[in-house]
Amino acid sequence: MVAYAEVTELSGDEVSQEQVARVCTRYGWAAGYCNDKDVLEVACGTGAGLGLLQSVARRLVAGDISEDILDRARAHYGSRIDLRLIDARTLPFPDASLDVVLIFEALYYVPDAAAFVAECRRVLRPSGYVLVASANKDLSDFNASPYSHVYHGVVELRTLFDQAGFSTAFFGDVPVNRISLRQRVLRPLKRAAVALNLMPKSMRGKRLLKRLVFGAMTRFPAEITDSMVAALPRLATLDAARPDRDHKVVLCAAQKAA
Repeated sequence: MVAYAEVTELSGDEVSQEQVARVCTRYGWAAGYCNDKDVLEVACGTGAGLGLLQSVARRLVAGDISEDILDRARAHYGSRIDLRLIDARTLPFPDASLDVVLIFEALYYVPDAAAFVAECRRVLRPSGYVLVASANKDLSDFNASPYSHVYHGVVELRTLFDQAGFSTAFFGDVPVNRISLRQRVLRPLKRAAVALNLMPKSMRGKRLLKRLVFGAMTRFPAEITDSMVAALPRLATLDAARPDRDHKVVLCAAQKAA
């Protein structure tokens, strides 16, 4: 079993303020699709957004392939959330039983993304959504995570979902032209480190690097609150026909045909 806890931000971990903001943005964005819907989050990790999703969904189920990571979510939520061990390639739900499936910062860990999309198509009702958030592989200083398989940018996500009969819309978060001066100065160094395969692989090494790049750190929340998503940034609409090189995060809303 892959040790995903080694490469995943877990509740209580030291992270940048930007990482927390990304989490709040993607779940605030997703909540707009989940109102009074039957919702599944795949690869939920320690479940930072589950309380927010449950507050708007008709029904929420969440799962992860790592029992160790799920145990952290269970320790926080107790019986509030239906948490299950789930493999993204074989979703344990009947045909046409869900309205929304989320997979955030995890599609690249799925060995067969097409199998996941096929399962989403099966379990979703007509007009249902798959919501994806992913680090943007098309940035010049992109650094792939250990244990990852294939990263999908805007063009690749469109192709992946087109082939399964979904329509897609894309959005960008964290514009690179608005990052801090410290990040702008250090981006060329990061680009060189990625090219030379010098980027740290462990979470400890990454935390040390993040302190250098981002400065003051904070703790990854066990659960985000309404107040944390009250003032979400305006997401940019992206052109599905070309790679995006202007945002750190790509969000995709893929809709099954009616």
